[in-house]
Amino acid sequence: MNVTVPKVFLSYSHDSAEHKQWVLDLATRLVNAGIDARIDAWGVGGGTDLPHFMETQLSEVDRIIMVCTEKYVEKANKGTGGVGYEKMIVTSSLMSSIEDKKVIPIIRQKSSSDVPTFLGTKLYIDFSNDNDFESVIDELMREIHGSPLYKKPALGTNPYQTAHSKPAESNIDKKMELLRWMIDGYNNGSSRFTFSTLNSVLGCSKIFAESYVQDLVDESYISPSSWWSGRSKCSGFVLTKKAKIFAIKSGWVVE
Repeated sequence: MNVTVPKVFLSYSHDSAEHKQWVLDLATRLVNAGIDARIDAWGVGGGTDLPHFMETQLSEVDRIIMVCTEKYVEKANKGTGGVGYEKMIVTSSLMSSIEDKKVIPIIRQKSSSDVPTFLGTKLYIDFSNDNDFESVIDELMREIHGSPLYKKPALGTNPYQTAHSKPAESNIDKKMELLRWMIDGYNNGSSRFTFSTLNSVLGCSKIFAESYVQDLVDESYISPSSWWSGRSKCSGFVLTKKAKIFAIKSGWVVE
């Protein structure tokens, strides 16, 4: 089975050794969760062309995680990443070539400007409280994997729709549904079927069930039959040769 591995790039400012380690630990957690996390600590060495490295990562990854601190926001808002490792900061000029939905801002510390101004009112994930780390990283990983915690249920039917306004079920569909059930039963070892069993399978009134069963008899797909079960005589129906040939041609059974 082919599994698509999401790729993310972590953009952050080198505020302190402690902050760099926090970002590295975050990237490690993402990798352990099946996410191809990319960070300068794992891809940059002596002689690396930093602007080229940055541009390559931004174009290759699926999502960009902006680790926002006061220093990061300040430098990003100035529009220049600075020199050296500060080229790893996403600025407004770089954002012009990035799909907005690719960016996931995360907040490491609170300030008057939580995210760069060019992100506008884009929602962020709040990592400012270390006590909430486990629940928040779960939120981040779900966002990257596209696995939301809460999924919208399938649309149900209107409980106030009147019986008269409901579309009538196709008589043909019901008959074929019943015939296919009998074919499956035959393949599983049942050769005779009582009317009460067929009525139960159809899940409709006895009158409608009688109509569907009689149609199958009239069309020679099934025929009436009787047999003894111990000392009791039972009556019901069996499949005809025509029904078996029809099942083969319809692809209901395989060799």
